[in-house]
Amino acid sequence: MSDRIPTFGLSLWFQRLLAAIFLGGQVLVHLLNRKIHRRNTVEQMAVVGPGSLLIAMLTALTVGMVFTIQVAREFINLGAGNLVGGVLGLALSRELAPVLTAVIVAGRVGSAFAAEIGTMRVTEQIDALYILKTDPIDYLVVPRLIGCCLMLPILTVFSIMTGMAGGMVVASNLYNINPSVFLDSARNFLQIWDLSSAGIKAFCFGALIAVIGCSWGLTTTGGAKGVGQSTTTAVVTALLAIFVSNFFLSWLMFQGTGSAVLRGF
Repeated sequence: MSDRIPTFGLSLWFQRLLAAIFLGGQVLVHLLNRKIHRRNTVEQMAVVGPGSLLIAMLTALTVGMVFTIQVAREFINLGAGNLVGGVLGLALSRELAPVLTAVIVAGRVGSAFAAEIGTMRVTEQIDALYILKTDPIDYLVVPRLIGCCLMLPILTVFSIMTGMAGGMVVASNLYNINPSVFLDSARNFLQIWDLSSAGIKAFCFGALIAVIGCSWGLTTTGGAKGVGQSTTTAVVTALLAIFVSNFFLSWLMFQGTGSAVLRGF
């Protein structure tokens, strides 16, 4: 049996990746021309936002609690227990909240985009839209892109607040760190740019999730089996894009030798 699986071949993956990049350019042109289907946009915002809020908050809660357990014990041994809140705030706002929220949305929403549009492709519903003189990009892709780009930063803000709350509960009950000390540390460490960077990252991640999910759906072939394969590869590609883009965004935003820790003293 050959080890080569054509559907997951590297050349095919690159072809679909190029198609996704091309689709992103098309979506940008349509947005500049203000071709927005408002009803579909509102529906997609509801799917991405309220539909993902609970799982995003639960994830942030547990991450904030676990991070505090790992950091507090070490900082207390070093006599710096009053810095735990600030360190958690920096970690959540700069990296943990936007990345983990994007991962959740990619798994929940990005896969749904690929499966839904892929099913429409193999059942020739996309062709029916052309017959009805409806552009699939206006009707399907743009609303999903707007929904992800607008709702992911909001989800990230809720994740930051929930993660901080979980960390504060752990710090107070397990390590006897006063909540006021915990919050003062976070306020001294965090600046507007730290919170703004979380929103910028979330916006970019939302665009990647939407474009990749929709593109993989639009390029689906092979019936039901092809839909399943497109859904899987769309999620994997979106996750890869999130992690790679996060490196470059972090490098652009936080390069240099500044120290938020020293600023917090």
